[in-house]
Amino acid sequence: MTITDTASAAPAAYAEEHAPRLAFAEKHPEFYKAMIGLEIAAAKHVEPTLYELIKIRASQINNCGFCLDMHTKDALAAGETVQRIVQLSAWRESRHFYTERELAALGLTEAVTVLTDGFVPDEVYAEAAAHFDETELAHVIGAITVINAWNRIGVTCRFTPGHYTPGTHKR
Repeated sequence: MTITDTASAAPAAYAEEHAPRLAFAEKHPEFYKAMIGLEIAAAKHVEPTLYELIKIRASQINNCGFCLDMHTKDALAAGETVQRIVQLSAWRESRHFYTERELAALGLTEAVTVLTDGFVPDEVYAEAAAHFDETELAHVIGAITVINAWNRIGVTCRFTPGHYTPGTHKR
């Protein structure tokens, strides 16, 4: 296979594109449909830009190339800047590109995504709770949870990045 989209004129030196391991949606359509339902519910009541930043950051941590491709393209299509997307992996060092509310959500995204200590630290939760009311916080946690589930499906099934076009499908 070849690389498509903006990289179609790429030199032959690029590695060969891998094939997906499993056509997940085709093999487990009930679960896939339920995930789409969760995605729709998770997107409600979270600002679109913040929602994409959450999805990009979790996907960076989880090394999900497919989701990174999708959500960076969706963020750009929604008006997000290249600079904020590029700086997202170093958001603590690039705080001035984000609002305090976004920073709190990014901290929570990392804590929920990694869970290395087995829990979300109280100070991370308290910072998020200082910027979101309880209903908003529940929606942010829902958004973080759903992208983490998608990431795990994507990396396990080895979904191939590079072919997503915003507005064509959710997954």
